[in-house]
Order: sequence, then C-alpha cells, then structure tokens
Amino acid sequence: MTDKMRFPGDPAPAGLVDRVIRVDHAGEYGAARIYAGQLAVLRGSDKAPLIERMQAQEQYHLDTFSVLIGERRVRPTALLPLWHLAGFALGAATAALGERAAMACTVAVEEAIDAHYQGQLDALGDSEAPLKATIARFRDEELEHRDIGLEHGAEQAPGYRVLSSVIKAGCRVAIALSERV
Repeated sequence: MTDKMRFPGDPAPAGLVDRVIRVDHAGEYGAARIYAGQLAVLRGSDKAPLIERMQAQEQYHLDTFSVLIGERRVRPTALLPLWHLAGFALGAATAALGERAAMACTVAVEEAIDAHYQGQLDALGDSEAPLKATIARFRDEELEHRDIGLEHGAEQAPGYRVLSSVIKAGCRVAIALSERV
C-alpha cells in the first residue's frame, strides 16, 4: 500500500501488495531452482558449499513468501511450472559452462533482484512496514550472494557482459510476467 499519490494505471494498494507477494514468491522459487541446477552440475566442486548456503537462504525466502501467500490469500503465479524448469535449466547450463559462469549467473540474477526489491521498497507505504522489513532483509541477503559471486570470479567468466545482460533481461521478463499471470 502506498502513501504516495496514485496515478491512473497504478495498481490499487491491495493489488500492489498482492503483486509484490506473488512475484517475490515466484522469484524466490526460481532462485532456489537455479541453485538446484547449479548443484546438479557442481555438487563435488569447491563451490558447492557456497551454492548450498545461498540455496538454503533462497529456500528460507521462498518459505517466507509461501506463508504470506497463504496468510494474505494471494494467488500464486500460474507460471510456477515454467519457472521450475527454466530456473533449473539456467542454473545447470551456466554451471556446465564452468564455476565462473555459475557465479556470473548468480551476480546477474541478484543485481536484477536488487533493483526489483528496491522498487518495491519505494512503492510500499508505511502501513506495510513488516512486509517492507522482510523485503529489505532479503534484499541484503541477495546482495551478499552477488558479492559472493563477484569474489569467486564471476567477472572472469567467458562472455561475462553478454551472459549477464541476457540473464538480467530474462529476469525482468520473468518479473513482469509473474506479477500478472
């Protein structure tokens, strides 16, 4: 719910909160699947413990939004089956390109999510303080994941700029679709 002036075409406050919860649930679901795909390829590597830690945090985020879906009676996105496959495929494909490409995927996704979460924090009003606090905390953890990826060679992945741009564009499309469908 926003305490700001609304313009034509802006979602109603209740609609905004529903969209926030729906898309964040979908995003955390997709993130957990990306890490599952990465682990399917990199299970025995030295990066596996890092990926497992990030996956556990994403699972906690997903569990939190799953509770909010139920409590707030928000319809989840109908695209979860697609995100199930696409998330795993993205994680496995980038991991198959190497550990640095897997880290590049993490950085790109987390940078897209950072911008997305910041937009939500700006849009939600003071009446949604607990939801805003949850999003802010999760955003901080997503930024930690980005930093882990950068510390572990993401930018040295072959074709980093192109790979990052494609993944970020895909994230923006997934966000727009999941808010509505």
